[in-house]
Amino acid sequence: MKPKGKRALVIGFGRSGRAAAAYIRAQGGMVKVVDRADTPELRTSLQNEGLEHRLGGYSETDLRDADLVIVSPGVPWDLPLLESARKQGLPVTSEIDLFFQACPSPIAGITGTNGKTTTTALTAEVLRAGGLRVMRGGNIGEPVLDRVDQLGADDWVVLELSSFQLESIEHPRLRIGTVLNVTPDHLDRHRSMERYAEIKTRAVSFMEPDDHAVLNFDDPTVRAMSLRTRGQLMSFSTAGSVADAGVTVQSGWIVIRARDDDRRIMPVDKVPLPGAHNLSNVLAAVGAGASAGVTGERMAQAVRDFKGVEHRLELIGTFRGVRWYNDSKATNPDSTYKALDAFTEPLVLIAGGRNKGLDVAPLAKAIARRATALIAIGETADELVQLARKEGLSASVLATDLADAVRRAAATATPGSVVLLSPGFTSFDMFRDYEDRGRRFKAAVMAEVGA
Repeated sequence: MKPKGKRALVIGFGRSGRAAAAYIRAQGGMVKVVDRADTPELRTSLQNEGLEHRLGGYSETDLRDADLVIVSPGVPWDLPLLESARKQGLPVTSEIDLFFQACPSPIAGITGTNGKTTTTALTAEVLRAGGLRVMRGGNIGEPVLDRVDQLGADDWVVLELSSFQLESIEHPRLRIGTVLNVTPDHLDRHRSMERYAEIKTRAVSFMEPDDHAVLNFDDPTVRAMSLRTRGQLMSFSTAGSVADAGVTVQSGWIVIRARDDDRRIMPVDKVPLPGAHNLSNVLAAVGAGASAGVTGERMAQAVRDFKGVEHRLELIGTFRGVRWYNDSKATNPDSTYKALDAFTEPLVLIAGGRNKGLDVAPLAKAIARRATALIAIGETADELVQLARKEGLSASVLATDLADAVRRAAATATPGSVVLLSPGFTSFDMFRDYEDRGRRFKAAVMAEVGA
């Protein structure tokens, strides 16, 4: 698709929409932006960019004179406006789809319900350790379309790919496609687990025989994807259930297993990230690195040097004998399950937010089983507290806001324990996004106990 002379309607002006608008204009196209939001900051930004815009909503009248429609990830792919555009013969695309069309470099993509950001960041470091020039981006919060002119055929791009993004890419061919796990999430948008899993399968279903599918064989849904790809299989498993080629754990070591050889990479106890789920993420990154030809020694060094990612079991500090962790990226129950399992110490959990159509009861049961206290926030707070109390966790209370939750946690936690923000729900009831939630949490912790 050649944008020169085209008039693009960009729906949504977040990071992705901004990158798409910049790309279209740089390619000689024209842009109109529409967004349901209408804030002074957004208006000022659009005016400073000199972009035609309409805020506070959108309708079919916005399709007039448009040659193509570019959709931000947060906009449902089956939005009636988009269906109208398709009926009119207008191409409907996305920032990430335009990137796939324009990118001259091989792409390594990471998807899954949980662990994407950590694995994406680690995979990028593993490939860099192998001497490769790498651009990182995607759902990790770094658009790539506005940087595509910096890439060459010998570079690598490492992308975190959400289901929203995979859904919007017409031909998502990945040279290395990693699928971490598939558990219930975004069912308010995708309607069913079957549809959600099918979208995730797109990460490997467009491969050619010289590509590599890095699949978690501990997850039955992901394991089944091995039958849906033409790429070479590189399985990974913390339990040892890998295929002929795979990454696993053996006698306390991370090992790459092949038909005729097992290669030790590094001891498990040298992995710097807490929790069994992070060990699985490391195995995935090693599988991707091996697929790109990185040596075991270089991969081991990259893992040892990795400091983790902001908002993913991020250690804020130890204050008055209590360790405080920010896991704001836990926007679904499965993420919170993994966070709870990462610790053995007495644990005060701060959780709650906006639900995405999921049953709250299993999360409440898991919290009651593992946490010593629950401090609930957001739209799900009442339900979460009531259900946790029914499961026997009497130390379950409501907080009026995040600062109040931190005060209550500080008063509850005893030396040697952990306070963990791992919400289990999205942030949009109280915050701009999970990053805003996490940074406000860290600020509240420092204000309350950090001095």
